[in-house]
Amino acid sequence: MAKPAKSDRQAKIDAIRKQQKGADKRRGYAIVAVCGVIAAAIIAVPLYGIISDEVESSQYSSLALDEIGASADVCGEITTEPAADSGTHVPQEQQVTYDTAPPAFGPHWNIAGVAPVSGAREFYTVEDRPELEALVHNLEHGFTVLWYDEDIDDEAMADLRGIADKFSDDSNRRNAFIAAPWTSEDGEAFPDDQDIALTHWSAGGAGESDTSLQVGVWQYCSEPSGAAVEAFMTEYPQQDSPEPNTAL
Repeated sequence: MAKPAKSDRQAKIDAIRKQQKGADKRRGYAIVAVCGVIAAAIIAVPLYGIISDEVESSQYSSLALDEIGASADVCGEITTEPAADSGTHVPQEQQVTYDTAPPAFGPHWNIAGVAPVSGAREFYTVEDRPELEALVHNLEHGFTVLWYDEDIDDEAMADLRGIADKFSDDSNRRNAFIAAPWTSEDGEAFPDDQDIALTHWSAGGAGESDTSLQVGVWQYCSEPSGAAVEAFMTEYPQQDSPEPNTAL
């Protein structure tokens, strides 16, 4: 017996169902495609950051420290003022208000922002910078801290990273260098048109034990300068500090 022909109504229903199935399938493909794009983006963003950091590092790896950034004449004269509070520790929960922007000496926590051991870092951002009171402890132990304005441009930031990389050999205690941001929450702004500040806590000479000779040292620069950093740290080495040899 021949199969009865579908009614017009049933045929229309079957056609609609077929269209819906096709639309559902296309929608499923679209969802999968969108998810794939999102997943690729999630993977690509950190991967891009890693690749760009590696590209930046490779740009500076062949350069000597004094070839990175601007020439030393973008920096002003080195200034000093009598320093105090060597060995003056305050509780870790206490914040210290420093009179200078940035500090080169003063009361501090009895912990270091960075210890000169394997895994130490030389470059910090606003998001991960140690507290001021910890960094001043590093100054007491001979570190040079390069402070940079939080609003510097990408080119200057790349130069700073290149400079910091030159001190990544933490087996040498004399490579005691930290680059860290100075923010509006930390205190007064740097002098006009100065985005960089180098600081050191000097004992008044390597091996000097007379605390009355201690000074804080500052040098402000309009741009990052590896040549200025090299000259500053040659004049004020890690051993010229109140506590150059004691453990952090």
